[in-house]
This record gives sequence, C-alpha cells and structure tokens, in this order.
Amino acid sequence: MMSNVAIKVENLSKVYTIGARREQYPTLRGALTSGFKQFMKLQAFRQIGNNSLKALDDVSFEVKHGDVLGIIGRNGAGKSTLLKLLSHITEPSQGRISLYGRVGSLLEVGTGFHPELTGRDNIYLNGAILGMRRAEIAKKFDEIVDFAEIDKLLDTPVKHYSSGMYVRLAFAVAAHMEPEILLIDEVLAVGDAEFQKKCLGKMGDVAQSGRTVLFVSHNMAAIERICNSAMILNKGKIVEVGNSVDQIIRSYLSNSISSEKPSWDNTGITFDSPYFSPIQLYLSDEQGNIKQSPIKNDDDDVWIRLIGNIERLDPALTIGFAIYAENHEMLFWSYQTDQAESLWPVLKIGTNELKCRLQPHLLNEGTYYVKLVGGLHNRAWIFAPSGNTPSFSFIVSGGLSNSPLWFSRRPGLLAPVLHWSLVTKN
Repeated sequence: MMSNVAIKVENLSKVYTIGARREQYPTLRGALTSGFKQFMKLQAFRQIGNNSLKALDDVSFEVKHGDVLGIIGRNGAGKSTLLKLLSHITEPSQGRISLYGRVGSLLEVGTGFHPELTGRDNIYLNGAILGMRRAEIAKKFDEIVDFAEIDKLLDTPVKHYSSGMYVRLAFAVAAHMEPEILLIDEVLAVGDAEFQKKCLGKMGDVAQSGRTVLFVSHNMAAIERICNSAMILNKGKIVEVGNSVDQIIRSYLSNSISSEKPSWDNTGITFDSPYFSPIQLYLSDEQGNIKQSPIKNDDDDVWIRLIGNIERLDPALTIGFAIYAENHEMLFWSYQTDQAESLWPVLKIGTNELKCRLQPHLLNEGTYYVKLVGGLHNRAWIFAPSGNTPSFSFIVSGGLSNSPLWFSRRPGLLAPVLHWSLVTKN
C-alpha cells in the first residue's frame, strides 16, 4: 500500500562555516574523494566551533500529500535554508530527506532562469527542468503567458526584465507546470499588490487541486488563508507545528514582539537615499519621548514620528508610514502630502523631523506593525510597502470604549467609536 507521505524529514541539520570559500564545480578528482569529504563533514558537524553557524538543528517532520504547510519565523530562523535543502540546492550536514513526487520550487526571483534567453525560451527550459515533455509545456504555454502578463516581452531576453516581471514569469511557470510538490519562498513581495492577490488566488487553486505546498511567508493573512497546517521555526529548531493554523500564528506573533520596543533606529547605511535617509522611526508622545507599548485605544497622545536626512530636494517626494494588523494585512497608509497642499510640511535640505498623530478610538486590541513607505510620486518607490523597509511594532490593549457592553476585543481589525443619534421627525 502506497504511503500518504509526500515529504519526510529526519534529523535534518545544516551547518555553515563562516568565511568558508564557495565550493568549486564538481570534478573527477572531487568525485573520487567524495567519500572522504562526507566523513570530514560529519567530523566537522560533531565539532561545531565559534566560526560555524547552525542554520538548522535536528529538524524532523512529515507532510502528507495534498497538505499546504505554512512555515513562519523571524529572519534567520532557517526557513529559506530548509527549502533550499528540500530543493537540493544545498546538501544537509546531517539527516535525511525523502520526497515522493516531482518538485517545483520558487525560492528566489528568477531562480533557474538563463538571463540571455527570452521569456519564451525560459518557459520551455524551466518546464524541461521540472521533467515536463515539450508537448505538455506547449499545452500550458498560453495560460502561463496570460497569467504573467508579459506577452509584449515574451521574445525579450529576461536580463532586461524588471524584478517584478521576473517574479511574474517565475511564479507563473512554477504554478502552472503542476509538480506534485511545490516549494515557495517569500518572493511575492516583489510584485505589485494586484499581482500578489492574483498569486495568492492561484496558490489557493493549487492547494485545492491536491498538490503538496510548502509556503514560507511573513504574510500571516496569506498563511491563514491557504494553509491547512503551520510550523514555527526559531534559530533552526521547530518550535511548534500542527493543523491549528490560527493558533500557531497567534502563538508566533505573541512571542515574537514581546521584548521589542516601539522604535526603529538606523545603525547602518542600508536605507540611504539622497531624497530621504531615515534615522529613526518610532511611537512617541507629543514631546517626542518614546511611547511605551502597550498603549490604550483611547490614548489621545500617540504620535508616529519620523526623522531623516535629505540631500536632494524633489517636489515629488512623499514620505510616510503604513500600518499593518497582526496578520500583516495593511490597514492604511499616510503621507505628509495627505492634506491640502497649503498644509504640507515644508521639507528642507538636512535633517527633517515629521510627526503624525494617531487618532484615538481607531485600532482594536492586538499587535500592529508600522512600516516606512515613500517615494517620488508617480515615478519610483524609495521605500515600497511590499519591500523590506524600516519598521517597528506595538500593542494596543484596553481603552476600547466607555460603553459597559464593550470592554474587550471587538470583532474586526478596527474598533472605532462612532457617534450615534436618534432621528426624530415632527
């Protein structure tokens, strides 16, 4: 009788040597000494020193055919390493992986694409890598092109594609070639909001078709929507795994922000831009002191404050923030240009400090994330909402309403206190 297991991982570990040279391409000599290398690798694993990093640590789990497993965890938890091991991009230091079915993966933008080949050629190339016959690829070809929306660039080398075009085509190929097992890393953030929605819909279709999916994402709403099981990774170890996706997400969120203060401070030059280089993004009172979390929903002295340097003035500069709920669904964003033009803050060369009052009686109880967003209006993003930008989190607890009926978390993402009155007619 055939097993229902699609993926079986046993005692999997991966150790990286910090500062190690990249391995050369395989040679005959390397093949002849592979046994010795494996022996030395085992010895190195047993003697992990200060110059080694254990990305995965004795991980074991099973995924059944047709399951959609969401993998969540903070940066550096080992999520991407796990998918690379499952995709045979890198080898484990210890342990065993058993895969029962053809595997398709979308781990990085443009993975497996040849930059000199056209979009058309790369569709056939990727299909062949997945083990598809040319006739099978041709049958899916028009559907892939329509989904990716790159028909006008189909015969252009992909090296000329933008990152958004790359991810459109890469996702379309991986999702439409129908591998039995599909591995997807956090790549949808590259696309625009409309395409992300389209991809999530397609992933939902894939999940319902009975294929096995492993989905790594920081988007808790997406995990909750399409996954029937979830796993938390932390420092290379499995913290929690099970079929109660909502419970696992809440466990992850409650533990991941408990020790963080509601502020972000720039400690490097990662986000430098001549138009705006952020120095600090934080929650404050009116005087500029950091506001301690949790805050109350009825607190009327809560401000989001942004400090940054400008070297080059541009009238198209819009700078502000986006607020996300605990499932990473965006609630709203706001720019310094929200009001009438006569009320816009006048930016200058040098250091600028902006503040925006967060009105009381708006947010529900829960965890919220503030991300820096901005760019040159209708020209280019500097800090895209879907990208990796400066951010912090804070908690709202209590102060929902003076009503004796509503003293705890209310249904919905927001909990505004609205004014009601009785309409009387003469």
